[in-house]
Amino acid sequence: MLGASRRSVCAAAAAAGSHRRAAAGVASAVSGNSSFSSSSAPPRSVINGEPGVPQLQKRLLSVLAAPKLAGTDNALSLKLKEGSLVGRRYESSAAAVDSSDTPPAEKYEYQAEVNRLMDLIVHSLYSNKEVFLRELVSNASDALDKLRYLSVTDPDLLKDGPELDIRIQTDKDNGIITITDSGIGMTKQELVDSLGTIASSGTAKFLKALKESQEAGVDSNLIGQFGVGFYSAFLVSDKVAVSTKSPKSDKQYVWEGKAESSSYTIREETDPEKLIPRGTRLTLYLKRDDKGFAHPEKVQKLVKNYSQFVSFPIYTWQEKGFTKEVEVDEPVEAKKEGDDETKTEVKKKTKTVVEKYWDWELTNETQPIWLRNPKEVSTEEYNEFYKKTFNEYMDPLASSHFTTEGEVEFRSILYVPATKKEDITDRKTKNIRLYVKRVFISDDFDGELFPRYLSFVKGVVDSNDLPLNVSREILQESRIVRIMRKRLVRKAFDMILGISCSENRDDYDRFWENYGKFLKLGCMEDKENHKRIAPLLRFFSSHSNEELISLDEYFENMKPEQKDIYYIAADSLSSAKHAPFLEKLNEKEFEVLFLVDPMDEVSVTNLNSYKDKRFVDISKEDLDLGDKNEEREKEIKQEYGQTCDWIKKRLGDKVARVDISNRLSSSPCVLVAAKFGWSANMERLMRAQSMGDMSSLDFMRSRKVFEINPEHEIIRGLNAACRTNPDDPEALKAVDILFETAMISSGFTPDNPAELSGKIYEMMSTAMASKWGSQAQFAEPIPHQASPVSNEPIEAEVVEPEPVDANQQK
Repeated sequence: MLGASRRSVCAAAAAAGSHRRAAAGVASAVSGNSSFSSSSAPPRSVINGEPGVPQLQKRLLSVLAAPKLAGTDNALSLKLKEGSLVGRRYESSAAAVDSSDTPPAEKYEYQAEVNRLMDLIVHSLYSNKEVFLRELVSNASDALDKLRYLSVTDPDLLKDGPELDIRIQTDKDNGIITITDSGIGMTKQELVDSLGTIASSGTAKFLKALKESQEAGVDSNLIGQFGVGFYSAFLVSDKVAVSTKSPKSDKQYVWEGKAESSSYTIREETDPEKLIPRGTRLTLYLKRDDKGFAHPEKVQKLVKNYSQFVSFPIYTWQEKGFTKEVEVDEPVEAKKEGDDETKTEVKKKTKTVVEKYWDWELTNETQPIWLRNPKEVSTEEYNEFYKKTFNEYMDPLASSHFTTEGEVEFRSILYVPATKKEDITDRKTKNIRLYVKRVFISDDFDGELFPRYLSFVKGVVDSNDLPLNVSREILQESRIVRIMRKRLVRKAFDMILGISCSENRDDYDRFWENYGKFLKLGCMEDKENHKRIAPLLRFFSSHSNEELISLDEYFENMKPEQKDIYYIAADSLSSAKHAPFLEKLNEKEFEVLFLVDPMDEVSVTNLNSYKDKRFVDISKEDLDLGDKNEEREKEIKQEYGQTCDWIKKRLGDKVARVDISNRLSSSPCVLVAAKFGWSANMERLMRAQSMGDMSSLDFMRSRKVFEINPEHEIIRGLNAACRTNPDDPEALKAVDILFETAMISSGFTPDNPAELSGKIYEMMSTAMASKWGSQAQFAEPIPHQASPVSNEPIEAEVVEPEPVDANQQK
């Protein structure tokens, strides 16, 4: 492959009387319809409009010859691996084939649909030209797969043929890429049927035959030799030549087609230097703007990216080098004693040089770890694969290797990274690498395989059910992808749950620190998986001593008479701990969750319940603590009903109503939010997001409920004022200050803080005047009175300073 076979080389050598010589320097290979040489090679001849064999340098590399490098006795030959990869280099003097003996090429017209398909592929279907190599390598792999399958019943198919592999050679000077496989090949009729029509490829017919014979389940995971993927070659090529030899035929045929052409030609290959024992050779003549793909390093990079896990070895033609010691002459000036003349002597010295040469290099040496039995793969191997695939330096927190069967079959390995790199707002990540039959498709997804809140999960997914030419549009509409997504999400949650159940609590603490916000986002976006997300959430609580607890741990601490899961949202732990809403709950030893993260309240609101227990915000109205005494409540309402109406009349539209509170024990009053309105914390967050303009959000700022504590002395005093003198200005002012103070203690922001501070200052002045009024009289300044002017001189009074005890000084 990518050169003549051993048999054809020997025949050509014998016919032309060629001799073997050393292969030092850069080797040059003539392969298929293209010639590969160094940039210093002489001009190439042209035969039948194609580049022919160089006139001054005719070397033929046989990749199937014996392993030892002829004519070399250095250390390199000892290091090279024996086998078909290291071939001898031959010098051939075979004469060029007379063009008059070449059979004429037969011209064929494309099927009408093929013209439209080629135009669609070149201009619309593929947004990334790099996929052409992926498609062609996959076709070559399918041809090898088909040959291997058929050889089970017909071993003669492998007789006198090369090993099953794929070889890619490039000529960067002329912009030529040659891809050779030793697969099943095609006959002339198969070329006509396969490359001129749609959905009539050799592998497609092979699969159809297998299905009809009820043998489809044996080894039929073939993409389709020369199906739609073949035409992707015209993404980068002006001309494509396909030289193929089938074991069923004694002749080798060449298919040639050009871009933007409605026809193609097929002819018999008669050049002995271009004959292959079996398989197919594709020669791509690249467009001017795409000749960069013909660089050896570029081809090797594309193979490693897209075809790293193809089940057959892929070799690329690469420049290599080895070091050796050589002797050099170094002149040294020497002057003998008594001699005025300086003589120059030549001494031998050795130096290290690098000798360059070209040879085949195995490119896809990494085997797909996900195809192995999970029981046979160690944790170190999983971690090593993770680091190498995703360029990580730390071991993952967890991994999950699984295979799903049934309606959809695919294999996958998922990881939870130890460090966070993506932000929660990043919709696109490159964390999931999708393969189809071990061929890399893409890692650029926007929620097709994983929802956004699980975008931090990394891994590989290999499916046998998706088409190779998969695009984002196909992924979005594919039923197979929807099924895969559900199973991947389920496995991801199982993996995270395993971290949470680990004996090492620090592992999950680290996970929560990195990805807790992602799971909270899942509460908002994925209602179907609430039951899987809820056990993974962590919160502070009134009993946790500043340690995060799970909802399951909260359940263990619940009192038997407790009906609901209580929580309060605040901007900090300190604010939550000292909120007046907690007073009665602390007395009953009911645990309360502290939601101090901006996302906590929205997440819990979307969850609504956990294990049949409702989430209840203790800062909202109608709080039921399970200790209602209807007779006692009726008595209190009768006693304070008039006071509630009086306070409501004073506050007006600032509150919806005034009620007797059942949640207070030490505070005089509290301001609670309406049942379906925003809490104080949510109102604060929304105010910040709207940059102070709440006019568009007023419909959610429902009027508050003012709750009073009848056991507090301030409320008792107001109750007495209401009954004796409801119009007392001081009492009305006390109601205003009490309400605005309750707003602050309840987490709300007063509408006019300056007005509130003025009322407080005035009340402080009144209180201080009443308590320290007598002392204040002495401190009052003496009013200035006009006195008659006296002409008598004023004598100054000398005051002796009194001695001060040093112990009394501060």
